[in-house]
Amino acid sequence: MVSIDTYNACVDFPIFDAKSRSLKKAFLTTAGGAIGKNSSNTVVVEALKDINLHLREGDRVGLVGHNGAGKSTLLRLLSGIYEPTRGSADVRGRVAPVFDLGVGMDPEISGYENIIIRGLFLGQTRAQMRKRMDDIAEFSELGDYLAMPLRTYSTGMRVRLALGVVTSIEPEILLLDEGIGAVDAAFMAKARGRLEELVQRSGILVFASHSNDFLAQLCSTALWVDHGQIRQAGLVGDVVEAYEGKEAGDRVRQMRRELEAGQ
Repeated sequence: MVSIDTYNACVDFPIFDAKSRSLKKAFLTTAGGAIGKNSSNTVVVEALKDINLHLREGDRVGLVGHNGAGKSTLLRLLSGIYEPTRGSADVRGRVAPVFDLGVGMDPEISGYENIIIRGLFLGQTRAQMRKRMDDIAEFSELGDYLAMPLRTYSTGMRVRLALGVVTSIEPEILLLDEGIGAVDAAFMAKARGRLEELVQRSGILVFASHSNDFLAQLCSTALWVDHGQIRQAGLVGDVVEAYEGKEAGDRVRQMRRELEAGQ
């Protein structure tokens, strides 16, 4: 059974040289959490604190909050990149993380070989990825570069390849961050349609976005993450209203009604 359960999950980042004010300030700016001390009296940034989530198949959850609020850290916790410092996180199902697109790719081997490696990282078999090779090649538009080492690719080319791989699979749990960027606008529009199809195939979606239109299109519920904690949870329109105001919430609710009426 596909599921996500976290119980009072916390993620702390230790700062061993706490004497440096500039270091503490820089870390606080990027992580956005509270500064405290752990049981060893080491200064830590509390990036996530007391996260309780219970998601099941069919759930479509948006994450809203300012940059540095903890949305990306939460996605990394659910993907297994971070383990909880305290509490627990139990994620059951094949996870497709669409944010750290370079994870599981080797710069010294070809694009074709990286398609296989990245697919294995995402829980697929070599045979499954070989069947999808032509589709990924067509989508990525990389042509002869697929036979060349990944180190010869630009950042945008690497994103094209990674997006082609991740959007070709059948995920049970999809963790999506809209801010993947690094490709031209025309290709991103093409990728967006493919990402929407990927969402439809997934069992559980957790989606971090600053686009209320995209949240309304893909999510029925949402979480407002603020300074590493869940400040509010509920219907996506209600959470957006609490975060951005009544006008934004009303627009999301109207879009949801239109989408549901058209189904």
